[in-house]
Amino acid sequence: MTTEDEQAQAGTVEGQGPVEIDEEMARHLANKREELFEKFEIRDEFPAEVMQEAEERTEDVQQEIQDEVDERRDLRDMTTWTTDPIDAQDFDDAISVEKRDDEYVLWVHIADVTHYVTPGTAMWEEAVERANTVYLPAYTVHMLPPILAETVCSLVPNEDRLAHTVEMHLDPETLSYEEIDIYKSVIESDARLTYSECEEILDDPDSADDLLEDTDVDLAEKTELVWELADRMHEQRKEDGSLVLNPARDRAHTIIEECMLKANKAVTHELMWDRGVEAMYRVHPQPSPDEWDEALREIQDLGGVSIPGDSWDDPRKAVNATLEQAPGRQLSKIQRAVMFVMPRAKYMSDPFGGHHALNFEIYGHFTSPIRRLSDLINHWIVATNDVPEDLAALCKHASDKQKDGEQCEREYKQFIQEVGLDPHAVNNRGLEVVDDED
Repeated sequence: MTTEDEQAQAGTVEGQGPVEIDEEMARHLANKREELFEKFEIRDEFPAEVMQEAEERTEDVQQEIQDEVDERRDLRDMTTWTTDPIDAQDFDDAISVEKRDDEYVLWVHIADVTHYVTPGTAMWEEAVERANTVYLPAYTVHMLPPILAETVCSLVPNEDRLAHTVEMHLDPETLSYEEIDIYKSVIESDARLTYSECEEILDDPDSADDLLEDTDVDLAEKTELVWELADRMHEQRKEDGSLVLNPARDRAHTIIEECMLKANKAVTHELMWDRGVEAMYRVHPQPSPDEWDEALREIQDLGGVSIPGDSWDDPRKAVNATLEQAPGRQLSKIQRAVMFVMPRAKYMSDPFGGHHALNFEIYGHFTSPIRRLSDLINHWIVATNDVPEDLAALCKHASDKQKDGEQCEREYKQFIQEVGLDPHAVNNRGLEVVDDED
């Protein structure tokens, strides 16, 4: 490795390595977590019954998948891959894409968690109680036993997996849905890309061959195609008035974000307009006109910042346009001004009101059933058309638990800072306990 390469590597998360702490600091952090978990009623350890059930459901994996093949669509010959951060714990979504003469076809495959976790089971009841996974710096409280995400619900390369697939046929000009099909499938991922590997393939298509066992897989071509599609979907969303608070997001993030948004929107489109059923919709109220005016005035007063005159009529477009032109040093202040006036999004059994930030008439979650109760329940509703009787109460519970989890995260990060650690570094690099004598 050259000196230049070494310097570049030293600046990466991998190159820096975990943040080192001693045993006394580790005890302080553990005590603080325990205090916060009690305060916010967050369950850390799983009951023995739940763990036993999870272990039993992850035995004889391949045989169970083979038994399911005839009942599902077999998509194992389709080029399919996952793209996640290098430290991702859940590989529960994968994508496939084609461009035809008169359409794009986008497949989003989500691990079929509800094949393993069903109403009436101990795992389901525990997931309902927890409602979501809580991510603290270097510590995760899972909604479901991690063994699921590590085995049957992990869409790892070169292994058959059960999935719930959202197949979207998109108009090549407008990218609107021409057809939506949601079904149970069997897939086999060809590659697990990190975000940096995805970027590398887009820069150098030949690098894809180093990541594959099967050199016949057209991963570079597909990655380029899905980037072309995602970039167009992203620009269209902004043009339609969707708020984009992070204008500098890289291509890999954009691909995954846009594909997941498109799939979530497709599922809730199907649930609301084609079936007319209740589900766990994601509703985001809008700020009042006075609140938006307050935010825009605060942004306009920042040094070096000017809101384009033709965008004032739609505050979301005004913020988008301003973020793209503002000096880098002001981006976080603009984001804070917007977030300060934004009401909290919440789960509701009726989508009335829509999602203001995204500017979607209806919206809900489907793409992360391993870590969000809303997605788990929506998977069940899509597959069975069976809506839980207490859905409104479940929506309120999930909203409350999400709020508690976020507040727990904020207070834990504040404590980390108070004891002299960098929360950002801990979050990105993890922790390692070292002997005091080292």
